[in-house]
Amino acid sequence: MIKFSLIILILFFTAGFGYCNTNSYDQYGQKTGSFRTYGNTINQYDRYGAKTGSYRQTSSGYNSYDKYGVKTGSYRTNGSTTTQYDKYGQKVGTYRTNSNGVTTSYDKYGQKTGSFRKDSSGRVTEYDRYGKKVGSYY
Repeated sequence: MIKFSLIILILFFTAGFGYCNTNSYDQYGQKTGSFRTYGNTINQYDRYGAKTGSYRQTSSGYNSYDKYGVKTGSYRTNGSTTTQYDKYGQKVGTYRTNSNGVTTSYDKYGQKTGSFRKDSSGRVTEYDRYGKKVGSYY
């Protein structure tokens, strides 16, 4: 499954920062984790409820942190494109959302790595680069 941080990004795009309270599931419908909003911070938890990281909103996107509060990267948004950076400021990938609300992820070389689609019920479905479903979030 694609990194949880990418899911956070999709939830920002689809629901807005203030509404990121959701669970994640694998392709078989088994719960894999959850995300909960507290002020300007989203905390990430594993399937057992243990905190695994957090994401804090900034003026241009958000920063990611591990469970100890150490910064692990950042995301900067410009229009419909968000660029992901590692903790050293090196570009990791980009995420582009089209007019239909489909977000496609690319690695630092511009190769497609996956996509996310939100349906009318608010469920976000994750697909790999070949179009195979690998998870869902709602």
